[in-house]
Amino acid sequence: MSKLRKIQAEDCPCREGMFPGGKVSRRGLLFAAGSTAGVAVASLARPALAAAQSVPPGSIQYDVAADPAKEQGRPIFEDGGYGSRSQFETAVRLLAPAPNPYASLTFTPLADLLGNITPSGLHFERYHAGIPTIDPAKHSLVIHGLVGTPKRFTMADIRRMPSVTRKHFIECSGNTQSGWTGQKEKTVQTSHGLLSTSEWTGVLFSEFAKQVGLKPEGTWVLAEGTDGAVMTRSIPMEKMLRDAILAYGQNGEAIRPEQGYPLRLVLPGYEGNTHIKWIQSLQVSDVPFMSREETSKYTTLMPDGTARKFVFEMDAKSVITFPSGAMRLPGPGFYVITGLAWSGRGRISSVEVSANGGVTWQKAALEGTPEPICTIRFKLPWMWDGKPAVLLSRCTDETGYVQPTRKQLVEQRGVNASYHYNGVQPWGVGADGSVSHAAA
Repeated sequence: MSKLRKIQAEDCPCREGMFPGGKVSRRGLLFAAGSTAGVAVASLARPALAAAQSVPPGSIQYDVAADPAKEQGRPIFEDGGYGSRSQFETAVRLLAPAPNPYASLTFTPLADLLGNITPSGLHFERYHAGIPTIDPAKHSLVIHGLVGTPKRFTMADIRRMPSVTRKHFIECSGNTQSGWTGQKEKTVQTSHGLLSTSEWTGVLFSEFAKQVGLKPEGTWVLAEGTDGAVMTRSIPMEKMLRDAILAYGQNGEAIRPEQGYPLRLVLPGYEGNTHIKWIQSLQVSDVPFMSREETSKYTTLMPDGTARKFVFEMDAKSVITFPSGAMRLPGPGFYVITGLAWSGRGRISSVEVSANGGVTWQKAALEGTPEPICTIRFKLPWMWDGKPAVLLSRCTDETGYVQPTRKQLVEQRGVNASYHYNGVQPWGVGADGSVSHAAA
C-alpha cells in the first residue's frame, strides 16, 4: 500500500476557495482566469480534476511512493533513435469504415490538439488507391506541355533549389459534409476531423517555371500522382504561380508516406484533393483536362440540377473543440471555451462565441497573430450555471466574409451538395454536463 501524507489546505494554491464544495467563488474565479492554473482548471473533462474535487476540504492526498524522483528513469534510445510520445498521451486518428480499404480516410482528433499545428502522425488522410512505397532516389517530377523546355527534376535537384517554409492548413472538401443533410455527428473528430495544419517545406512552383519557361497560352496545369489511382486535378496557372509549393518537408522532417512522400503539391486554401500526393508530373495546357476527379467527383450539385465545377477555395469556418461532442462537464463552474478557425482566402480577423444558441455573441481572444491560410486557436472564459446551453462559434476572415449558419447555406445551395459545407456548428450542453451535437 502506498505511503501517504496529508498536505494542508494552506499548502495548495487553490486554497482561496476556488472550488469549495464544487462551487466557484469570485476570488477563486479571478485566480483561475489570471493564472496558468486557471487554464488547466478550464479543462474540467480531465478525470484527475474530478478526482481532486472529491477529496474532503482541508486535505489533499499525495502518493509519495509514486513520486518519479524516487525511481531510476528508463534508459535513452529505447525508442530506437526516433522519439516517442508519453504513454499517457493516447490521441489517435480515427479510421472511417470503407468497403475498399485502399480508398479510405482517417480523421484528426481535433479535441486533443494543443495550439494549431497538427502532429504529422495525427494529420488526416485520404486515399484513392492506398499508400505507394516510393524510393526518393528513383523519384522525379516532370514538367511538360506548353513550356519552352520540358524538364525532369530528381529529388536531389529539387532539394538544391531555393526553398520556403510556411504554415498552412489542408482541409478535405468533404469535411463536415453531413451538415448538408442535418445528420448529427457524435464528436468533433468525426464532424470536422478532415482538417489538419502543418509547417510545409519545399520549392515554390514559380521557381520551376523560371527553369522550364512557360508559354503565354499555358493557363492550366494537370497535376498527376504516382499512386495506383493516378490521382489528377487541373489547377489554374494563376494559383500555381501565386503560392503553390512542391513540398518535401512537413513539421521539420520529411513528409510521411501517407502524406505524399517524397513529394506532394501544397495549394494553400484549396480543397484537399487538389494537393496531389506522390506527385510525378505537371502538364501545362491552355484548358482544364476535365478529369474524373473534377467532373463526376468534387463538384457541387445545385438545387436546379446544375453542377458547379472547379470550386477550389475553402470558405471561412470555425469549430469549438472544448467542450464538444461526447464530453461531459463535471459540474457548474468556470471553463474556457476553445476551438479553431480558418479560411482559404486569407487570415482570420475575428471569432465570436455564443453560449445561448446565438441570442448574444462575445468576441473571443485569438491565440497569437493570425497567419494567412492557417488555422488559429480562439478562447473565451465561460461561467456555466448548470442549465442547458447551446455553444456556437462563427468567424470572419480578412475579406469580410462571415461564417454562415446552416439555414443560410441551404437557402443558397439546397441539400444535394456533398462538399464545401462551412456552417456554424452547435454543441448542446445538457443539465447533466453531457455535450452533444445540437440542432443547427
